[in-house]
Amino acid sequence: MEQIFVREVTLADVETLQQISQRTFYETFAGKNTAEDMAKYLEENLSLHRLTAELEDANSLFYFAVSSDKIAGYLKLNIGQSQTELKDVNALEIERIYVLKEFQGKRVGQLLYETALQTARQRQTEYIWLGVWEENHKAISFYEKNGFVEFSRHIFKLGNDEQTDIMMKLPLQ
Repeated sequence: MEQIFVREVTLADVETLQQISQRTFYETFAGKNTAEDMAKYLEENLSLHRLTAELEDANSLFYFAVSSDKIAGYLKLNIGQSQTELKDVNALEIERIYVLKEFQGKRVGQLLYETALQTARQRQTEYIWLGVWEENHKAISFYEKNGFVEFSRHIFKLGNDEQTDIMMKLPLQ
């Protein structure tokens, strides 16, 4: 079995981060969205400029899952004012966990999730929260298996398409 480890992403990794971000997002959502909406989202939200700004934000943390010198997936966490919605100082947001299709089923997502959990506990947060598209049944099941429960819903804009995300929370205390 291949050894998989997690390492923090640095500014020097921004091009690799863009490649894995765009590829995993496309693999995950292209089948259920228009090419136009996908292209617009990738251009606006996963550009080098945008990812560089996110990496420079001290309240956003990125991690790569690495297997045999290949990036298998990544994780983005937000704390404080960098959270996309709640902005609760007692919370940590998992904004993104994405794994390349070829590494799915190999516990890469679980390893990234455990990194998020460890980070939340180190920071003594009260809960972890996230938003997941209501059509992403695989991810919803993953989060439910890890103890998350739905607490609200919000609109997520993918290109020009307004979609509904389920907001989920995991209390830690």
